[in-house]
Amino acid sequence: MRTPHEQTVLITGATNGLGRVLAELLAGTGRRVLLHGRDAVRVEQARSEITGGTGNDRVEMLVADLAALHEVDRLAEDVRSRCPRLDALVNNAGIGIGGPEGARQVSRDGIELRFAVNYLAGYRLITALEPLLLDSAPARVLSIASAGQRTIDFADPLVESDYTGTRAYAQSKLAQIMFTFDLAERWRGRGVEANALHPATYMNTAMVREAGVTPVNTVRDGADAALRLVTDPAFDGVTGRFFHGSRESRPLDQAFDPAARARLRELSDELVAEAVGPGTVTTTVEGGSR
Repeated sequence: MRTPHEQTVLITGATNGLGRVLAELLAGTGRRVLLHGRDAVRVEQARSEITGGTGNDRVEMLVADLAALHEVDRLAEDVRSRCPRLDALVNNAGIGIGGPEGARQVSRDGIELRFAVNYLAGYRLITALEPLLLDSAPARVLSIASAGQRTIDFADPLVESDYTGTRAYAQSKLAQIMFTFDLAERWRGRGVEANALHPATYMNTAMVREAGVTPVNTVRDGADAALRLVTDPAFDGVTGRFFHGSRESRPLDQAFDPAARARLRELSDELVAEAVGPGTVTTTVEGGSR
């Protein structure tokens, strides 16, 4: 890895919770930090506070609503235009299970909301930034997933029947891990590592409180676990893993099923094409693009 001052890190969902704390920790090491959020006022407030607290003036704003895939594309273009390289991408933005189980929600593209924001936005963003990441090697991609997972029912992947926020959330988190394993396989030997992390159990975040759950861990506990996977040289060459805090863990069996991962890729590409138009899917696989 390059020295901290030479590195650029993008964090999605960085205006509060784990993303906010991680951004401050990374800024404190002298890294250039690209701070993403969907509300410009909140992103600017976070940027100002982090800059003031760390003395690092290389904290920059990025604004996009990840519930709209055309805004995800605009975010990727913004990153490419600003950055000759990207040393790490932390795919952190997400939506929890919500409060009391309510009605099914959809994104601005008409896709089940938790699948859209927690998984598909990251799928699209990482795909769009893949050439930059490969050109920046060594680089790292870390997806903030969860120990709360559920096998994806490909007969109803967008939870149109028997909807609960818990089911939708848990499927989206397993989807993140499945994509992480795909990335690790196709990037193996190319200098970009992809891992997924359950940062800590029931951190004291708005997402946890809105679900009516009593916090167990602090946000700093989770941010420290993420920081290790982004910055620690001990993880050079470590890829395609799922971590529970500081230790490696095992996700649900479906994450290891090549056929299920292929079905998830196909579904993802179909949803992206429907949202942003045909001819825009550029997922790289061994031997070319599809």
